[in-house]
Amino acid sequence: MSMSGLPFDDFRALLRELPGPDTRALVAARERDKQLTKPAGSLGRLEEIAFWLAAWSGRQPAVNRPLVAIFAGNHGVARHGITPYPPSVTQQMVENFAAGGAAINQICAAYDLGLKIFDLALDYPTGDITSEAALSERDCAATMAFGMEAIAGGTDLLCIGEMGIGNTTVAAAINLALYGGEAEDWVGPGTGSHGEMLERKIAAVKQAVAFHKDHLSDPLEVLRRLGGREVAAMAGAILACRVEKIPVLIDGYVATAAASILKAANPAALDHCLIGHVSAEPGHLRAIEKLGKTPLLALGMRLGEGTGAALAAGIVKAAAACHSGMATFAQAGVTTAGQPVPHQH
Repeated sequence: MSMSGLPFDDFRALLRELPGPDTRALVAARERDKQLTKPAGSLGRLEEIAFWLAAWSGRQPAVNRPLVAIFAGNHGVARHGITPYPPSVTQQMVENFAAGGAAINQICAAYDLGLKIFDLALDYPTGDITSEAALSERDCAATMAFGMEAIAGGTDLLCIGEMGIGNTTVAAAINLALYGGEAEDWVGPGTGSHGEMLERKIAAVKQAVAFHKDHLSDPLEVLRRLGGREVAAMAGAILACRVEKIPVLIDGYVATAAASILKAANPAALDHCLIGHVSAEPGHLRAIEKLGKTPLLALGMRLGEGTGAALAAGIVKAAAACHSGMATFAQAGVTTAGQPVPHQH
């Protein structure tokens, strides 16, 4: 660990020393699966999800306290006319979440998921990434630490989501910095940027990455220079879950950008995560492929606010319930494969 005392040092150390899966719990889950009243492999990916839950929670697959955490932030880059909505909409939507009026509220109610909203200094947008860093190292590290506190109340499955006018622009800039290509590969309409507005958005991403180009070999520098508070907080939350043995479902384009920062810092950093869905934002599937993941759902959604991850939580809950609640062949008195079939009289 560096002795310089810089704010990112603790995060660098955490990222170097990530705990691995619980192999004992994984083996136990695989053994139980062989005894359940179904042909081997017949539940397809649900079985893999159950094993993933066991490996990263360290116990029999279960989802008893699922939580959706939404992080909201505002962005200085929005001043370039890159989105049809003003930054004030971020605060208005946070109030809508609190009042129960958003899509995420209905999904959480349908799937019995907890919901927490984190308002990240909405009156103080980050720096304009086209000409300055979004955050200082100290502010970025503090925001990551704040994100780590999202799990303080206890949960056994975290779904991360976000709200922030302009944040698909910063997500595109992060992807361009991490993966290269052209800005056009990563910039999409977001909340409805088309025509000249979309051109301004592409230009802003190009300008931002060019301005910071000498500092983008370090993933945490990519985060603080091109990201935002909600992106930093989501990265912190994902990291905290790894340390605390909590599996994670990642939502859409912006949440995936936050995850990508961690993956760039340590190739194993997202082994405890699944991608909830692939959004309609054009760059999202490309970003997911860079992570080597397969999304659980593809519903053409592009809302953000954790909606895709929350819907996927229903599938994860079902996978855990099937694994833990199904009878074994012995319990049900069902003949197993390979047993002699009784003679019919």
